[in-house]
Amino acid sequence: MENIFVNTFTIFMGFFAIMNPIANVPIFISLTNNDDKKSKKIIAFRSLLISFLIIVVFSITGKIIFEMFSITMFAFRITGGIIVFIIGYHMLQGNNSSVHHLTDEENNKCIDDQLSVAISPLAMPILAGPGTIATAMNFSANGNIIQMIITISAFGFLCVITYLLFVSSEKLTKFISAGIFRNDYKNDEFNTCGYWCSNVNCWN
Repeated sequence: MENIFVNTFTIFMGFFAIMNPIANVPIFISLTNNDDKKSKKIIAFRSLLISFLIIVVFSITGKIIFEMFSITMFAFRITGGIIVFIIGYHMLQGNNSSVHHLTDEENNKCIDDQLSVAISPLAMPILAGPGTIATAMNFSANGNIIQMIITISAFGFLCVITYLLFVSSEKLTKFISAGIFRNDYKNDEFNTCGYWCSNVNCWN
């Protein structure tokens, strides 16, 4: 029982280090910046559900799929890295479309476009990227059913944590910003006191 717990914790921490849900919160915020709360929840749920299904598939049949299409893990990582680079480059541009009045058809298309980020780039390759897939395949490589169940369960639990972080991203950002503001205020207050004390000492 203790070995199972240690194994589960090791797998969970492996997924946590690779997927890094805390670091993905700013990416989620930037991709859903103009969306309402309902759309953000839908995007978060869809992206994590898709990434979970991807990991389940690759945990069970990953090696078979790679061998069938003659894909190496090295080539898969390079391709994923190129995709992430392109996504990051476009995110750095920060060009938004001009505001105009939309018809119902255009509005539905915009909603579909907004929700499409749940598939790419969020689900693939940010959440279920080459590193996450490789980690899942390595942990379930021995073909043991129990090991596969532990691997899938650990990633599922991480998806739940990531969902909670995504849907509370605004509150988390405000909390961190408030903390930084308080620290800056205290530092400014301390520097001001030091300035006045030094002036008083100079006059005395």
